[in-house]
Amino acid sequence: MLRSLSSGVSGIQQFQEQMDVISNNIANVNTTGFKSSRVEFADSFSATLRGSSSADGSASGTPAIQVGSGVTTSGIKNIFTQGALARTGYQTDLAVDGDGFFVVRDPVTATQYVTRAGDFRLDASGYLTNDTGLHVQGYSDGTSSSVGDVKIDDTGRPATSDPAATFVSFSISPEGVIKVRLSDATEYTRGQILLQRFSDPQALQKEGLNLYSGMGAAGPLAAPSAPQSNGLGRIESGALEVSNVDLANEFAAMITTQRAFQANARIITTSDEMLQELVALKR
Repeated sequence: MLRSLSSGVSGIQQFQEQMDVISNNIANVNTTGFKSSRVEFADSFSATLRGSSSADGSASGTPAIQVGSGVTTSGIKNIFTQGALARTGYQTDLAVDGDGFFVVRDPVTATQYVTRAGDFRLDASGYLTNDTGLHVQGYSDGTSSSVGDVKIDDTGRPATSDPAATFVSFSISPEGVIKVRLSDATEYTRGQILLQRFSDPQALQKEGLNLYSGMGAAGPLAAPSAPQSNGLGRIESGALEVSNVDLANEFAAMITTQRAFQANARIITTSDEMLQELVALKR
């Protein structure tokens, strides 16, 4: 069987995989906090017809003779570049401007994930959650002594405040500090949102719903920390990070991928014609 036939098949398979990645990128062009991906190729194992030899006093060295067997996918990498920030005006919409991920926890299983999507909301109990009910993590008290589910309510009010005062509003600073304001104009710190960063974010695994798992393999650089510390970015309240997909690059990659697919398909048809000629030698 011609080696070119299997090489062409491998090319078709890998470029189909690349098209799958490109289509997923384009499909998520409006997904909050989405990070695009790219495919990286490597040549497959090469058949060695003759090994190389070194030169000696009587003869010069000879190079190896090898024939490649096609292409394979060496990796699919996520591109963690910063997406643009879009103002929304909703206080619970948060965006990370710089490095870092929000940490969220499943209140049922206690499983933690990280995410760049900050489209959060306050549930009926006052917890800051994402759309699937996962709780945002940070300092859950005003003294920054307890890490857990971030809750925004009038708990921890100063003793000097009016006992009849009610919760009026809140604000979130670029450092993630949550300030609560009561009806008697008393303002105090309720908690703080923390961020996490990794030495190898490529090791994070996409779980869908804008969530990533595999934090241990990604190498957390430290415990979750306050924004604008330990190399972390700042938090923008009332804004969301949009997808970092570049449509111009994706469509250009789609064209080159399609042409590469066609070229490899031509290799298969040409190899088939050569085999037909070989079979036709015996009449």
